Amino acid sequence: MERARDLFSYRKFWAHRFGVAPFLPMSGAEMEALGWDSCDVIIVTGDAYVDHPSFGMALVGRLLEAQGFRVGIIAQPDWNSAEDFRRLGRPNLFFGVTAGNMDSMVNRYTADRRIRSDDAYTPDGVGGGRPDRSAVVYSQRCREAYGEVPIVLGGIEASLRRIAHYDYWSEKVRRSVLLDAKADILLFGNAERAVVELAHRLASGTPLAEITDLRGTAILCKAIPEGWHEVDSSELDTPGPLPTPIDPYAHRPACGNAAPMPHRRAARHRGVVRLPSYEQVRDDPVLYAHASRVFHLETNPGNARALIQRHGDRELWLNPPPLPLTTKEMDAVFDLPYARRPHPDYGDARLPAYEMIRFSVNIMRGCFGGCTFCSITEHEGRIIQSRSEASIISEIEMIRDTVPGFTGTISDLGGPTANMYRMHCKEAKIEAACRRLSCVFPDICDNLNTDHKPLIHLYRRARQLPGVKRIFVASGLRYDLAVRSPEYIKELVTHHVGGYLKIAPEHTEAGPLGVMMKPGIATYEKFKTLFEQASKEAGKEQYLIPYFIAAHPGTTDTDMLELALWLKRNDFRLDQVQTFLPAPLALATAMYHTGHNPLKRVRRDSAPMSVPNGLRVRRLHKAFLRYHDPANWPLLREALQRMGRSDLIGNGKRHLIPAWQPAASGGKTTSPSQPRTHRARTVPAKPRRRR
Repeated sequence: MERARDLFSYRKFWAHRFGVAPFLPMSGAEMEALGWDSCDVIIVTGDAYVDHPSFGMALVGRLLEAQGFRVGIIAQPDWNSAEDFRRLGRPNLFFGVTAGNMDSMVNRYTADRRIRSDDAYTPDGVGGGRPDRSAVVYSQRCREAYGEVPIVLGGIEASLRRIAHYDYWSEKVRRSVLLDAKADILLFGNAERAVVELAHRLASGTPLAEITDLRGTAILCKAIPEGWHEVDSSELDTPGPLPTPIDPYAHRPACGNAAPMPHRRAARHRGVVRLPSYEQVRDDPVLYAHASRVFHLETNPGNARALIQRHGDRELWLNPPPLPLTTKEMDAVFDLPYARRPHPDYGDARLPAYEMIRFSVNIMRGCFGGCTFCSITEHEGRIIQSRSEASIISEIEMIRDTVPGFTGTISDLGGPTANMYRMHCKEAKIEAACRRLSCVFPDICDNLNTDHKPLIHLYRRARQLPGVKRIFVASGLRYDLAVRSPEYIKELVTHHVGGYLKIAPEHTEAGPLGVMMKPGIATYEKFKTLFEQASKEAGKEQYLIPYFIAAHPGTTDTDMLELALWLKRNDFRLDQVQTFLPAPLALATAMYHTGHNPLKRVRRDSAPMSVPNGLRVRRLHKAFLRYHDPANWPLLREALQRMGRSDLIGNGKRHLIPAWQPAASGGKTTSPSQPRTHRARTVPAKPRRRR
């Protein structure tokens, strides 16, 4: 894998003489107090401004500040006009536009497309603080405010919508958000390298139209630049003949804004993979599934090629993904001078997202699990980027010494996956050449280092810090990795579980688990045995809280019935359940939209997969997860009778649901009161960090 320039090796921009701002300014008065007459970069975000590394606007803003640039924040602006977008004046370099830490549609709507009543990233949790498709709306308002200023899209909404994608909320395939937003460039993934390089090039006078070679960016051009050879995606993975053969390369005007690309050593890196056009994937489910498969096979920064996809008369060019940060760079990013609290303008208002991470520490990023329903790998990548132990310990000490309200408990020591810390491929050359979508499915790769010792040592050192009473691990856990280290499970259970540990088997049946790329339920059972044994040895009464997904592609009614029977046998009564939500760009979303499985080669004659995509079937699958709720019994009785399983309706222990129905009140029912055992779980509602 090629080496990247160190993130902090650039000569600082002249404005570094102004020093460090206590908070990045959100008003003209704050700019004046800092001695600024203008901002070099203005970040527009859909989240309230919290100066903490878990919030994208703060991390990018402080990183650019460390490079010497003056950065202002426009947080949750009034989008009904361009006026609020002028509050900090005209930025000298660019507007950085992000919807926030979540896709705005996921943030605003449930899996049933109902409007959420709250927003964890808004003061006091009030919903409606940002527009639908925030990246598009904010970009339009920035253009209205200062038409000549470059607009740079970033954040997870832009990242997951960087190519033509299925949009669950409009039920159609939409163009790349770069076109809809009419922005100038899109940065995808964790964009530290790209945003720093971009800012310095613009500051040196390089026109944005000439900046075409940055990894982790998407741009628009009219044609493929000279010196590059095109590879048709159908040559890599043949989908079969088109219904109406067309030539997607018929129009080849001269490139109007593409500068020559820098020389790459390997000829392979001078190749650009041609994906089916937006119009083709919009109209043809097979080509959509094919494009999704090819896209995901070109995501390893060590071997990914550039991608190109035509949208009308424009070409969308995606450079290869960004190179991962080194441990030294990760440490430096997290060591920037964050105030670690919300901007003072919010006063005493609650910010639920901040409260959730206020006393937590992020130890790594990325995930090599490759779960098809999850967007972590599409955004952060599969290569784990870990902080040093010293950096993590320093942050814990900083929380202890400076964060108001700290009582001695670190709420989470984790990341996207709590126990992937410092795990990596045993050979760098193998990692750079690998094209697997997951390092742990269908089995854990022999080349993967699964050593938990560095994490165990980190836990032990953190517990020894004066003033730190408890350290919990609340992030998602890969139990298939954990079972390889009984010592880790014992360490975790003895010291870092607060009575309950959330775990995500997601299903029990082989069919759904196969398309999710999740391990079999036997692995969960093995972890459960080790967990209970360690809890007993520690003299603690602790329980696993399993999470499951209803209506995931590849799931049949019978699969959900078997899951419900498993839950009943194990005396689980789930209060928190979720229905599959097709997030943009995820492989499972391609399955949901097309009925084809892009984990395999997609052909015209490929057998369609089971996709529970109607409202009624989605409700039924969710009802199976809550088989104990009387409100679901009528729907379940009807389904069981249709499935020929009336034997499961009755009042005995072997039955799934009773034959009787309690009196309804206001269209809802309540179950008869009954004593709860430790096995009948009812979990308090808490935000879940999705894996």
